[in-house]
Amino acid sequence: MDGPRLLLAKTESPPRAVATRDAYGDALAQLGAEDPDIVVLDADLAKSTKTIKFAERFPERFFEVGIAEQNLMGIAAGLALAGKKPFVSTFAVFGTGRAFEPLRNSIAYPALNVKICLSHAGVTVGEDGGSHQTVEDIALMRSLPNLTVVVPADAVETAQAVRAIHAHHGPVYLRMGRPSVPVIFDAEGYRFRLGRATVLREGRDVALMACGIMVSQALAAAERLAAEGIEALVLNVSTVKPLDEETVCAAAARTGAVVTCEEHSVIGGLGSAVAEVLGERRPTPMERVGIKDVFGESGTWKDLLKARGLTPDDIVSAARRVLRRKAD
Repeated sequence: MDGPRLLLAKTESPPRAVATRDAYGDALAQLGAEDPDIVVLDADLAKSTKTIKFAERFPERFFEVGIAEQNLMGIAAGLALAGKKPFVSTFAVFGTGRAFEPLRNSIAYPALNVKICLSHAGVTVGEDGGSHQTVEDIALMRSLPNLTVVVPADAVETAQAVRAIHAHHGPVYLRMGRPSVPVIFDAEGYRFRLGRATVLREGRDVALMACGIMVSQALAAAERLAAEGIEALVLNVSTVKPLDEETVCAAAARTGAVVTCEEHSVIGGLGSAVAEVLGERRPTPMERVGIKDVFGESGTWKDLLKARGLTPDDIVSAARRVLRRKAD
């Protein structure tokens, strides 16, 4: 493996922070000017999901369906069958949960070219509370045949992912968050590739495999581990399905110990995907940093990351545990 540190943005103090949903809104509006077949649908949340940026530029191609998420998916399926390229947005808890059956039968089953781009995922929804904090959406979407699942780490990767999924024919779930998060990547040097994981930091002792907001947390954890003389490889697994099995197995082989990091339940998400592959192809000591089979609760998003064990300190502790197992 090579160590593509040049892909990372220059360190700023404080680091520049941009919400992935903002990057989505900007990228979608830019694409709309390039492809007249793109249509955008929302469920009464356009200001929050940032599809309002597309709506303001192309009102004739924007469809506000109201609080009717099942209908949202059905309309998108019809537009795809008519040759359009629908991008569908709402909150992740509604788009994956309430609309699961029409998404399954009307979009995934016939493998229609619909992009399901949902924001406010995970516990970083914060004060909206546990009812709005979806911690099971990746598990739901990963279980559907034909569906690609992408969880970008920052605004730069989100913007590039929007273009990549537009170029990909077939249904895709793009998962985004509410808060502004650190910009990790250099926009000029980084290139997102659908279905490929990226090594952000080389290491030989333990592999930290992360997606979404947890990539920045893993990078911070790697710095703390380095101070202890532990070299952590950091892998950005932004495409959770199809998983880049070769890169995951290579990282496990190089380090002999794995920690997965996700803002999602440890059941059915990135940790499960990695465990399934390693269990079949390369058994490796492994720890999973994620939400431990509980719902969210109300609080600031930073407090909730701490409460749910999703901080750099939690990743460092998991790395120490797995290294002890590796040594046994």
